[in-house]
Amino acid sequence: QVQLVESGGGLVQAGGSLRLSCAASGRTFSSYAMGWFRQAAGKEREFVAGIRWSDGSPNYADSVKGRFTISRDNAKNTVFLQMNSLKPEDTAVYYCAARPTYNSRTYYYPESYDYWGQGTQVTVSS
Repeated sequence: QVQLVESGGGLVQAGGSLRLSCAASGRTFSSYAMGWFRQAAGKEREFVAGIRWSDGSPNYADSVKGRFTISRDNAKNTVFLQMNSLKPEDTAVYYCAARPTYNSRTYYYPESYDYWGQGTQVTVSS
């Protein structure tokens, strides 16, 4: 059974930084695609960033390009989301997600992911 455990959320002022971690267990993830999604109050869950575990190729939502960086540590089975220049509109619950394979047409759809973490709150104050 795949388990994803997020950590690293918190309260930060606008312009600040946070690094989220997602510890994955229960599978060999070499073929997996991992994603970070977020859901603000009253809004739908949206794609933030994704990474192919095999080669580390990243994808980003336009709203976070140049500010967020996704990476993975193979030895620790952990995916990171480094968030810089945070804005109040980045406030949301952030979720880590996993799917067994990468698909360039669907990687940004939350419903295409099979496994989810419990979420971690990120709050950016103005």
